[in-house]
Amino acid sequence: MSETVAEALWLAARRLEAVSGSGRLDAELLMAEALGVTRSELLLRHTADAVPERFAALVARRERHEPVAYILGRQEFFGRSFAVDRRVLIPRADSETTVEAALVAVPAPARVLDCGVGSGALLLSVLAERPGALGTGIDRSHDALACAAGNAVALGLAGRAALVQRDWHRAGWAADLGRFDLVLANPPYVEDAADLDPDVREWEPAGALFAGPEGLDDYRVLIPQLPALLADGGAAVLEIGARQAAAVSDIAAGAGFAAVLHRDIAGRPRVLVLRLALGR
Repeated sequence: MSETVAEALWLAARRLEAVSGSGRLDAELLMAEALGVTRSELLLRHTADAVPERFAALVARRERHEPVAYILGRQEFFGRSFAVDRRVLIPRADSETTVEAALVAVPAPARVLDCGVGSGALLLSVLAERPGALGTGIDRSHDALACAAGNAVALGLAGRAALVQRDWHRAGWAADLGRFDLVLANPPYVEDAADLDPDVREWEPAGALFAGPEGLDDYRVLIPQLPALLADGGAAVLEIGARQAAAVSDIAAGAGFAAVLHRDIAGRPRVLVLRLALGR
């Protein structure tokens, strides 16, 4: 008798426990992909089916620590599906706090800038939630900009999102961009020597992760340039590492900003909303 989907799921989950803290979920997502159905449809209607041939290859990829999002080619974020691959970081649920904080900080932005646009998850989520807004996304990676452009098209937002190659480490990068009601940034903020899971260190783009021995190098460069990018009454919304709130707040204060901290769903420091202090 041929192996059923239910049996293959049990065996795959056991194998994936060695590389993942969510072996069963990973197995179910990969099986759903192999069958061409949703995970819910898999569990409700297909557990007695024969196992599709491509399932074994998908499990083998996961055993090599390739993230499930890269295997599937997509990641859910803020209620929408974003195409992702090794050109960009995988959007995390923690980063939804950045979008939530931004929508509260500037409820009706006319112009939005995303510094380090990556897949476009932050910028495109804000634009989708605020139909009156226009956005600009910058990234130093042409590959990341191509990924973001594809997501903008898929979400019907290409006409409202300009994507341009810029590097905030280079002089004059923002000279022709103008001013924005809302600036978003999820810059690299991982310490160079951080002990990361192989799923991250071996697969996700290092240039979007690491920022010096303290993980603060990009904040030190970007934050002092933000006052020139903000319109009157505007706000900058920055994602931070869980132990960086005090250090990044100090950098912001030196540039004339007052910072308000937002925590993610797990209660960890995750976002700083920056506004220029009175008189600056």
